[in-house]
Amino acid sequence: MAELNTKPNIADPDGFYAELLGLHEGRDKAESDAVNARLILVLANHIGDREVLRQAFALAAPEHA
Repeated sequence: MAELNTKPNIADPDGFYAELLGLHEGRDKAESDAVNARLILVLANHIGDREVLRQAFALAAPEHA
């Protein structure tokens, strides 16, 4: 079974965070929410492993696990 990697794994995390914030600059809440939803779907598709995605669900919203 694949395991969700929760250890730091992004080179230049501060730069990544700045890019992520930049993705939302100039957008209203609805536009930002739509960008986030599309980003989640793109990354979930990239991961592809339903068990890993379930682990991410549980980590992101533990009250629903």
